[in-house]
Amino acid sequence: MKILWLCNIMLPRIAKSLSMPYSNSGGWLTGISDGLLKRADVELIVLFPVKNKISPMEGMADGTRYFAFEWNGMDFFCNKNTEQYFCDVLNRVEPDIVHIFGTEFPHTLEMVHACEITGYIDRTVINIQGLVSVLAEHYFAFLPRRVIYAYTLRDLLRRDNIRLARKKFQKRGKLEIEALQKTPHIIGRTDWDRACIERICAGGVNYYFCNETLRDIFYHNEWSLEKCERHSVFLSQWGYPIKGFHLFLEAIPDLIKKYPDMRIYITGDNPFAAKSVKETLKTSYYQIYIKNLIKKYRLEKHILFLGKNLNAQSMCKAYMRAHAFLLPSSIENSPNSLGEAMLLGVPCVASDVGGVRNMLKDKEEGFIYPADEYYMIAYYISLIFDNDDLARSLSAKARLHALQTHNREKNLQNLMCIYDNIIAQ
Repeated sequence: MKILWLCNIMLPRIAKSLSMPYSNSGGWLTGISDGLLKRADVELIVLFPVKNKISPMEGMADGTRYFAFEWNGMDFFCNKNTEQYFCDVLNRVEPDIVHIFGTEFPHTLEMVHACEITGYIDRTVINIQGLVSVLAEHYFAFLPRRVIYAYTLRDLLRRDNIRLARKKFQKRGKLEIEALQKTPHIIGRTDWDRACIERICAGGVNYYFCNETLRDIFYHNEWSLEKCERHSVFLSQWGYPIKGFHLFLEAIPDLIKKYPDMRIYITGDNPFAAKSVKETLKTSYYQIYIKNLIKKYRLEKHILFLGKNLNAQSMCKAYMRAHAFLLPSSIENSPNSLGEAMLLGVPCVASDVGGVRNMLKDKEEGFIYPADEYYMIAYYISLIFDNDDLARSLSAKARLHALQTHNREKNLQNLMCIYDNIIAQ
């Protein structure tokens, strides 16, 4: 079977082979591609965007045939040149299946158009990641009105404050909706994405269920209460409103009163780090808002920013160190950060959004709270901090559930069945 993937990133195995930097996001792509590449009956070809030309733009890397195309990461309209390039790739590769990962960017619709032109649309499937057309409805994330409309010089020049960023999501969402409505096959994994697809496509689509396979390191490590840092919490993102860090900051003062030694670890750049004038001018108003909340509640000594683009080993270490993991997002589908935390067995607290309930059983495997009720964060984290037996129980049950959800062999077999089903139609 010849499978053509369209991804949003260069797979790490390809980047390493070409001695190029790579993104540590998209770990599910690594997980499932590793399984496919071990199969003698599968040829995997990968297509992905690059901001600058690489040498060569197509070839073989670590046993994987690849094609790269240029995209600056900022334009959100269909490019006829890219569309034509996709047509050329399709005609040269002659795939049995075209598998598109994600709908967030214009190359998804460009590929759908190319598949229509070349006659491959009936063998095209889109894998839902997030849905920007729906995420746009949640972008303000319970923020004060003054924060939504405020802007910095950077926001003004880039037309990218919170209100305008939401408009960009809406613009991208129009391309997303067209791509979904034109594609006959969709892969999802939660009640949330299925409901959204039925709403967008009005039932005129074949929906397939397939869970995600995570990065290898998370299957080989296990959280221990005895080895964690007591009264510490780990969060995986904070850079934009949907991730809900501002709501967590409102909950922290109550926790610190009870646990003066509390530490919060979070990925991303430290907003208090010394910056050049040029870097300061690139600061968004949301970043300033976060900085002001930290100052307001005197949280500087309690929060440690771990930097951007942590590799799998560093992320695993951060999870394992924490006494609890928190996901305070205003919207998600099936967040891989929650999956990774559960797979390791870190006690979890998560907002009740998107597909979270498909992943985590409330009060058995972790705690789920209404996204805007930030004060519940302090309550549930306190339960974990104060009750070791509870923490161990949540850990064990969450890990067992995650081992089923992210079972590599089962997910690979399920994906191959989906491919076979599509080809047979």
